[in-house]
Amino acid sequence: MSFITAHKFASDVMGFQDRKVKVITITGRQFEGTMKSVDPDKMHVYLEDAKNEKGESFPVVFIPGNTVEQIIIEEKNIDLRALADILEKTFPRMVKVDEGGSLIIVADRVRVTGRGVSGVGPTAEKVKKIYEDFLKSQAQ
Repeated sequence: MSFITAHKFASDVMGFQDRKVKVITITGRQFEGTMKSVDPDKMHVYLEDAKNEKGESFPVVFIPGNTVEQIIIEEKNIDLRALADILEKTFPRMVKVDEGGSLIIVADRVRVTGRGVSGVGPTAEKVKKIYEDFLKSQAQ
């Protein structure tokens, strides 16, 4: 794998962080939970608030990379770049998108991911409103 391809792959895999995923192992075991971290080189996966295929709950599950067969995103992907374009109209020159496209930062203090908006104050409230309107328009 070329350096550029490997870098893109690592960036994409890191974009799974804080998202609901299903991990299927080579033995057929299945775990669903929030991916808190992943090693893009060895594919070790760390899940929180996980359940296995039997419905048993675990606060934390570590799955060694050599046992991972598949990682499936369980939630719909939000086009954060499109959202950033909309935010840029309201907050000119104050919107930054991270390299992997999984995080938007508005006014250096409001953070937006596929899971929501974090921050306080009038700017955060305006960003939350735009985010909610964006989600509604995507659902239609």
